[in-house]
Amino acid sequence: MLGLQRFAGSIVTQIYRRAAYSSNVRSASGPLATAATGQGTEMSETEARTPATDAKKPKGQLVAAAFESLRNESPKDEKKTPASSSIDERIINAKSVNGLLAITENNNAFSRQHALRIVSILAEWSTVDRVKIAEFENDTRFLRICRMLGRTVPKNGGGNNKNNGAANGSSKRISGFRTDDLNTVLGVAGDDEAAKLIASISLPQMVKVMSTLAQRKRRSTPLLRSLAFNISSASEPLDLKQSADVLYAMATLNFQDSVLSAKVCADVQAALPKNVDKSAVVGSILTSLGILRYRDLDILESLTQWLVKNSEICRPQDLSAYFLTSSLLNFKSALLEDVSNKLAKSIVREDFTKQSEWLSYVWSLTMLGLVEHKHLDSVLSPGFLEKLEKDKSGLTPVSKMRLLNLNSYAQLLATDYKGVLLPADSPAYQVPMAHTKTKQILVNGMLDALKSLLPATNHVQTSVDSKMGFLIDALCQFDANRNPLPLDKENPNAIKVALMVIDFHDICHGTHRSASGVTNLTIDLLEKSGYQVIPVPYNEFSTSDKLLKRVQYLDAKFKAIVRSK
Repeated sequence: MLGLQRFAGSIVTQIYRRAAYSSNVRSASGPLATAATGQGTEMSETEARTPATDAKKPKGQLVAAAFESLRNESPKDEKKTPASSSIDERIINAKSVNGLLAITENNNAFSRQHALRIVSILAEWSTVDRVKIAEFENDTRFLRICRMLGRTVPKNGGGNNKNNGAANGSSKRISGFRTDDLNTVLGVAGDDEAAKLIASISLPQMVKVMSTLAQRKRRSTPLLRSLAFNISSASEPLDLKQSADVLYAMATLNFQDSVLSAKVCADVQAALPKNVDKSAVVGSILTSLGILRYRDLDILESLTQWLVKNSEICRPQDLSAYFLTSSLLNFKSALLEDVSNKLAKSIVREDFTKQSEWLSYVWSLTMLGLVEHKHLDSVLSPGFLEKLEKDKSGLTPVSKMRLLNLNSYAQLLATDYKGVLLPADSPAYQVPMAHTKTKQILVNGMLDALKSLLPATNHVQTSVDSKMGFLIDALCQFDANRNPLPLDKENPNAIKVALMVIDFHDICHGTHRSASGVTNLTIDLLEKSGYQVIPVPYNEFSTSDKLLKRVQYLDAKFKAIVRSK
């Protein structure tokens, strides 16, 4: 399907070959939407690739004025009028070229969106040989559409100017639907039609479209898939700013694409050595990788090397982004000693304006094994909790769970920690915890199977609040012969078992898949609490499996634990 979309773009190129400007006007890219702005990326206007302002205007052509007026056009949400809706319906129901082009006649409500839809349909019909381009390329109604899209036609219609037409067509690929038309591409009624036009635009313009989708929070799957395919297929590499913009758009729209992510990461590695003075774009890339849970050890190691080498120019928030992403992706660099000495020790509490940011930083250090006693003491003290409550966001459930993680870490995993701990009546313990709907379905499937093995109600506890910042999906215990024991009676020789469902969001994706740092921390805390942990990953245990298969899976896990004791 994507291949057909790409081929459709080449057909549109042929359609417009004689309608292209024979001038030096460039496709105006405009400042790229600063997709990484939300993460602190700062790039100069030169790097943002502002359009050339000294381009020559085409002479003696009807649309020169239209081109200039459209250059600064801003996107607007058009309200559908009855006349516009009627045109949409006629376009959908048109069965022939004449039927499509007749819509343009004596119709004041006909807009650029309608023009793009007609062009898209003609392109699709051309690819399947339903129509021939020669049937309409010189039709005055089609030429009107060309003019609406900001193009004009030579007086001879291009028929006797083959060399000029071929040169312009091959070099410009219809000039990629000018940046002015990108707003129309994004505003076109059907996402499928817009997706077919993506192959016709340049790589910088594709990045801009993706950034604009992120800014508008518009998760158009057909458009995103087309953009992912065409950006991944481009031989031209992305620069560091463009890579940051693409990753930020993917993170904002929660759009996972392994091929596009691999392309972006490869381009980042190639461009990274050339960046000698901007840590913001590196921080943006790191933040997006963490949000996407995309784990590629090569790019993470390259980013680590860059930060260590350029530590003096790195902003605290960019270093904090590194630690948070590394912890979430369960990544420990080969340069961990340098990371600890050069990066971690350069960050102090005063670098953060929000208490929650300092809490996140300390929390990330625990998963990397770099936390110090002074860090734990600073967030577990009563004074810190009071300051955290005064933050604009207040004491959120996420902050409470992280505090509980740290409190448990200090008790169970920190060596010789003598500092303060959360009091038993701390408000951090008052946190509502529940699984997402998709994870709860998997948990219910596991519990159904567990009932077949442990039918007595006092043999199993479910959805147990660990008081460590997470739920335990199921608890049970056995004797040495694998006989279930009641949980309401103390048995010092019992083998305590905790079952934890691992769903899609509990693992890292990408080139080097693994459990996330949070998942590993959860298992470490449970093991230190005296439990034998049985992870139940979604790719091994499915609710679509028959109950017998699920029961056999859990039974085999129980046998393995008892044998190991």
